[in-house]
Amino acid sequence: MADTPVPEIIFEPGLPGCGRRVVRGLPRPLPDVGNDFDWQVRDFDGFRRFMMEELAARFPERQRWTAADIEVVLVEVLSAVLDQLSDMADRVAAESFLETARRPESVRRLLRLIGYDAERMAFAAGDIRTNPAADGAGARTELEQAWAANPFLMEAARRAGPRELHVQRRMVTVEDYGGMLEEHPLVRHAQASLEWGGSWTVVRVAIIGGNDRVLDAVEGTSAAATTPADLRKRVERFHIERGLDAPHWPDTTLRTLLGGYVETYRMIGQEVQLQDAVPVGIQLAFTVQVGPDYFQSEVRSAVEQALGRGPGGFFEPGRLRFGEDVNASDLIQTLTALEGVETVQLDQLKRFGARYLDQVATGRILLQGIELATCDNDPAHPERGSYTLNLQGGRRG
Repeated sequence: MADTPVPEIIFEPGLPGCGRRVVRGLPRPLPDVGNDFDWQVRDFDGFRRFMMEELAARFPERQRWTAADIEVVLVEVLSAVLDQLSDMADRVAAESFLETARRPESVRRLLRLIGYDAERMAFAAGDIRTNPAADGAGARTELEQAWAANPFLMEAARRAGPRELHVQRRMVTVEDYGGMLEEHPLVRHAQASLEWGGSWTVVRVAIIGGNDRVLDAVEGTSAAATTPADLRKRVERFHIERGLDAPHWPDTTLRTLLGGYVETYRMIGQEVQLQDAVPVGIQLAFTVQVGPDYFQSEVRSAVEQALGRGPGGFFEPGRLRFGEDVNASDLIQTLTALEGVETVQLDQLKRFGARYLDQVATGRILLQGIELATCDNDPAHPERGSYTLNLQGGRRG
C-alpha cells in the first residue's frame, strides 16, 4: 500500500514510434459500494469502525493496526470531521421543522409560514414593548431576544401556532356573525338574521353592549359610561390579536369598533348592518311577606339588589338574551331564595304602556326578535321599566 508506483513505456512489436504508458504498483481499484453500506452512520465511533473495516477488507495481508499508524490517525481525524458535519447537518435539518427548531428566529419564521404572527401576539400579551405595526424589524429583534432569555415563552408560541389553524376566523353563516361579535369584550350578546333588502340579502346584527351601551353613543355621555381601564386593556389586546385598528379613546363609539371588526372578517360583497336591541320596559309589583326575625329595610335592600342591574341581578345587562320571555316563576324563584323572605305574591306583570295588558294571569310576557326585557327602576326613565314593593310583616327599621 505504501509502495511508490513505477511507470513504464511499452512499445508494441512493429510499431516503434507508438508506445503506451503503464503504471505498475498502483493499489487495486476501489470496489463498488455494496448493499451492506450503512447510511445511518452519524457519529465518530460509527465512522471510525466503518473505515477500519474497509481497510481490513481491502488489505487482508496486513494483520495488525495500531493507533500510531498513519492510516489509523487519518481515519480518526476524518471520523472527527465527519462527526461534526453530521451534527451540523442534523441541526440544520431540525431548524426546518416547527417541532424540532431551537433557534428563536427559526421558530418565528415557521410560525409565520402557518399564519401565526408571533410578534403581534407577544405585543398583545405584553411580552414585548415594540409595536410590530410601527416597527416590524424592532419587534422581531425584541421577540427573539425575549425568547432567548425565556424559552418558556417560545414554547408557548410553538404550541399556540398550530392550534390557531383550527380556529375559525370568518363571518360566513348567520351564526358566524353572532358568535364572533360576542367574542368582542364590549359585546354581551349578538344575534344575526338574514333579510331581503330589496336588491340583495342583508345581514342584520343586533348588539347588546356591555352596561347597555348603544352603538352610536360616545364614551363619557349618559348613553355610554366611561370604559374601565382593565376593560380598555382587554379591548386593545383583542384588537391587536385580531389585527384590527387600535381604538381611539375616548372619542370612539361601539359602532366604530365593531364596524372595523366586521369589515375584516365578513364575506366580500355581503352587506352587514349593526343595530341596537329594542328595549322593552317591564312593570312589576310584588307583595313580600318578611320573616318575623328580619328587618324590612334589610329585606327591601336584598330584593332591590336581586331585581337590579348589578352583578347577579335579574336584569343585569347581558343576562337576558334577545327575545327571551319574562316568566313570573323566574321572578318569584329569585325573590323567595332571599334570606328573610317567606312568601312572594306577584301583583303586576306587564309591558310599559297603557295599551298592554297585565299578564299576571298568564305568568309570562312574550318577547320576540331583538326585543330585550329591561327594568331599570329609574324614575327619570319610566319607559325602561319599574317595580313597586309592598313589604309586610317583619320588624320595622
